[in-house]
Amino acid sequence: MAKKPTYDFDLIVIGTGAGGSAAATIAARAGKKVAVVEADTFGGDSPNWSDVPTKALLHAAQLYEEARHGARFGLRSSTIGYNYPSIRNWKDLAVRRTGAGGNRKYYENEGIATFHSRAHFVSPHEISINRRRLSAAEFLIATGSNWTLPDIQGLDLINYLTPRTILEALRPPKTLYIIGGGSIGVEIAQLMAIFGTRVYIADIAGRLLPHEDEDVGQLMEHLLSSQKGATILTQTRTLAVEKENIAKRVTYTRGGVEHSVRVDEVLVAAGRQPEVDLGLENAGIDYTPKGIEVNEFLQTTAKHIYAAGDVLGRSNSFTHTALLESRIAAHNILHKNKLTPDYTASPRLTFTFPGIASVGLSENECIKRDLQVQTGLSPLNIIARSNTSDFRDGFVKIIADKKGTIIGATVVAPHAAEIIHELALAVKYELTAAEVANTPHAFLSWSEAVRVAASRIHTK
Repeated sequence: MAKKPTYDFDLIVIGTGAGGSAAATIAARAGKKVAVVEADTFGGDSPNWSDVPTKALLHAAQLYEEARHGARFGLRSSTIGYNYPSIRNWKDLAVRRTGAGGNRKYYENEGIATFHSRAHFVSPHEISINRRRLSAAEFLIATGSNWTLPDIQGLDLINYLTPRTILEALRPPKTLYIIGGGSIGVEIAQLMAIFGTRVYIADIAGRLLPHEDEDVGQLMEHLLSSQKGATILTQTRTLAVEKENIAKRVTYTRGGVEHSVRVDEVLVAAGRQPEVDLGLENAGIDYTPKGIEVNEFLQTTAKHIYAAGDVLGRSNSFTHTALLESRIAAHNILHKNKLTPDYTASPRLTFTFPGIASVGLSENECIKRDLQVQTGLSPLNIIARSNTSDFRDGFVKIIADKKGTIIGATVVAPHAAEIIHELALAVKYELTAAEVANTPHAFLSWSEAVRVAASRIHTK
């Protein structure tokens, strides 16, 4: 009988972000010998460079914005100011408090071996790191993705910002040109505009937030331009960037006309590319520059190697999606009965003010699929809470099939990220609009808008 090969580890996880961390911990607690390899900062993007620090800054910005407009409530707040270095200190404290950023010690305390290095496959069961080799029975690739440079002349010759590097800025720039009108571009546009930056935000799409419901993009355009003085450049192609003394000159074309604008900084937030440069061909793994190919159990073409998170190159690149995949991969590594991830009710979030949250199908997707749907819309201004908080910009839209079963929803409101979960449950468990509408909703909560929107759909 052939002897089973011996490996250094049962499992090696490459990448310690959301796609890798959960699986490494679950496997170690199940008694497996586990190692993690991290090329950048332990903990990955979310706690170090994206979700946590960005939301900490946005929270401070939104408080400042609310306070500045406090006169309407009888508050004397017109002289309020801010100290940006102190705001940055708050952001750094928030990162430290979550404990997930730079958390190498956490893994070591779990009995997981840690290696700070790039990993490169040399064979299906072996990687090289820091001039040494490590072998494992199974692997999980969770290397995430990086911001990519769009094809714009001169961009590689200037010092441009990314959503990661702007977090370290000593002060908000006076003028900022943002390339990319997706979720992160819009969050940064609002953040910087609140702190006094003159913002230009450009996207090739016909509206901001092109992956969201059409009404969402229109509302955010209105809020950013009318309240924050931002210039919204939709259907715009950025052609070139060049240095102009200490500033930058950006040339763009819109509606067939070429324009140029002088700004202090240019920020690139227009797409991410999976990190697939790790010798995958040496392990027999099929991949393209758009991501690693996996089956429904998250196995690559080498069945003992799994992949999770942004490295898959899918459009649903949220931290909670990567965590879901990480937990599923861990289960499939540990057990014979394989599970498949269920993405049906994964919420999509943008942490602006008002917040934007959606789940399931959008109205545009339903039109593309030729689905017969009904929609129920509740503007925020028809519920009592909008009066007591003096906030009217937003809505809840619910989409249901012909029978009245909820298949998608969008919330634009304060606390949208919290409100969406009721609708996520409805999508996941196929509740009808009538069932949601007949559930008592607390008076003077923003969630009353959910009840109103649901009541406007007829259940057959």
